[in-house]
Amino acid sequence: MKALEQCRYLVLSDDDDLDEVYRLRYACYRAEQSIPANQRGIMWDPHDASPNCVHVAVEMDGKLVSAVRLHLVSSLMKRSPTLEVFPELLDSPEIGRTLLDPTRFVVHPEARKMRLPLHLLTLRIPFLATMFYDVETALAPVRAEHSAFYLRYLGYENWAAPRPYPGLNKPVALLTAEVRKHRDAVLARYPFFGHVESVPQSEIGFPDLKGVYAAPEPSVPYVA
Repeated sequence: MKALEQCRYLVLSDDDDLDEVYRLRYACYRAEQSIPANQRGIMWDPHDASPNCVHVAVEMDGKLVSAVRLHLVSSLMKRSPTLEVFPELLDSPEIGRTLLDPTRFVVHPEARKMRLPLHLLTLRIPFLATMFYDVETALAPVRAEHSAFYLRYLGYENWAAPRPYPGLNKPVALLTAEVRKHRDAVLARYPFFGHVESVPQSEIGFPDLKGVYAAPEPSVPYVA
């Protein structure tokens, strides 16, 4: 909660802002030797410009310290980075009609050294997005060594073994979660994942994505 009070969330669309995100990504992935070097010092791909894509970053002390991009998948648009790697997902009977595909989850290497819980503050972004858009299934394309947290604490299940992932040197596995089934348990464990009235800057102004995302039948409404 103390760290949450020190940061704010930014939904980015301006080219200059996104350039900063692309540079942050590059620094993070290069620190882990997950991508080759390039002269521009940015990490970008065509999915960044998709109409069903939302870029969200965490800012602290005037600097971006973490970021994630979200792709909302529904009957109106069935494209996302992870679906290119695991296309059979859309034909799976246990997967909902609406998906959230969070990718390019990055935390600045220097911020990690400060031992701030930025991984949790950044995980709030896709969690709140599933509530705002009332998504049925959340995806987690992660390296195998990062899957334990999702499996133990966030209600995810293994869906597919690691595969080569475009642009990355290391393979990525796929985890999935039935969002509505596990939402209350996650909020009980991590209350700050939800709405925190005492920290107004912790709210995220997600766009409605009208015309590119169709929400499922109403369930438990998202309370802002």
